[in-house]
Amino acid sequence: MTEELAGVARAHLLRSDGQEDLCFALWRPSLGRSRATALIHRLVLPREGERRVHGNASFESAFLERAVTEAAAEGAGLALMHSHPDGRGWQGMSLDDVCAEQGNAGAVFGATRKPFVGLTLAGDGGWSGRFWVRREPRTYARQNCASVRIVGNRLKVSYMDELAPPPIANAEQIRTISAWGEEAQRDIARLRVGLIGAGSVGGLVGDSLSRMGFEDLMLMDFDFIEIHNLDRLSYATRDDIGRLKVEVQEAHLRARATADPFRTEAIPAAVFEDEGFRAALDCDVLFACVDRPWGRYILNLIAYAHLIPVIDGGIAVRSNRLGKLAAADWKAHTATVGRPCLQCLRQYDPGLVQVEREGLLDDPAYISGLPKDHPLKTRENVFPFSMSCASMQVLQMLALTLDPLGQSNPGAQLYHFVGNVTEPPSYGGCHSECQFPGIVALGDDCGILATGVRRAAAIS
Repeated sequence: MTEELAGVARAHLLRSDGQEDLCFALWRPSLGRSRATALIHRLVLPREGERRVHGNASFESAFLERAVTEAAAEGAGLALMHSHPDGRGWQGMSLDDVCAEQGNAGAVFGATRKPFVGLTLAGDGGWSGRFWVRREPRTYARQNCASVRIVGNRLKVSYMDELAPPPIANAEQIRTISAWGEEAQRDIARLRVGLIGAGSVGGLVGDSLSRMGFEDLMLMDFDFIEIHNLDRLSYATRDDIGRLKVEVQEAHLRARATADPFRTEAIPAAVFEDEGFRAALDCDVLFACVDRPWGRYILNLIAYAHLIPVIDGGIAVRSNRLGKLAAADWKAHTATVGRPCLQCLRQYDPGLVQVEREGLLDDPAYISGLPKDHPLKTRENVFPFSMSCASMQVLQMLALTLDPLGQSNPGAQLYHFVGNVTEPPSYGGCHSECQFPGIVALGDDCGILATGVRRAAAIS
């Protein structure tokens, strides 16, 4: 759920008198390849007489009926939220809790055709969650969630330790953990992080995460290593020419990771293909290490509709007419709820998304007809520029997840190599006419069909 919605829920559920309270909420599905997520997008707060507070809290049938009716009318699922004011961390369920959720799971599923979701808020602000899944007629089983994510200026995750065990610190990570402490390390190391693009920046980001002790990385790129890549890929050698980038990167990271266990998944696909898109939805954070508009458009959609923060960056290098370096700039920013999206940051031209979908960006005749200074032709890069950009992106992610001294939003950052100038960070939100704030937390129900078939794959 968004940080804003979580704040409203917390203000209602954690009462000043210390008693429990409850409310309902509507949710939308976000279905990855192996993970199902309920995106809470609207609260249904009780009206006068719809619930009773008596140390514990209970709801009247009229409240449930109203909430079910609203969910069914919107095509949404229904969730029940309640509080354990004295609880800390992930919460178990009392017999009354089970009866309230399991006992109404059938009615909710019958009206919405979606599982009833239960959420508990502990007194320390930690959330826990579960789905009530229909196993057979009149039988609904609890399926605990591995985590609950609060997404906004900060990414805050509550974990169920039985399903997402906390990492065990080892001697290889002593210096890393000393910087921010074991509790923070336990939280960030359990994040499933997706690297979209295994080029020079994606390779360096992967190196950083694997050495910091991250346990679960998804690597996505459909491209193969060519000889002209070798001056920029940190993980490749001449012997790797002709191999898939993600396969080589995966082996490289496994040999250098400090986490044990360390899991990787290599996806030889594009994020705008259905396979890649669904794999991206299995992640908690995504790094955008792509340089074309369609991929960035998809990642922008994921950041807002599916509440998965996207750490993006870019490098622009320009030579003058004499072939001398005239400019080299790189930037980093985080696309997430409450911050400007990639389109508003001008990280891609929406007009070129359709051009790429039609395969024209793989058409040499089309590319040769573009002006020399067109962004699609100015893709020069060198290793140290990639190092700096990758570092800025990793630091954006660390600010988002560690929230050091309450400073989780470093803004959009831009550095000019020629002149050695760092621009003041920019903040703010999307333009008033931007469509992306209007699809926040709608997930698969956002109504945008953005995936397609990669041109090269279609030809083959």
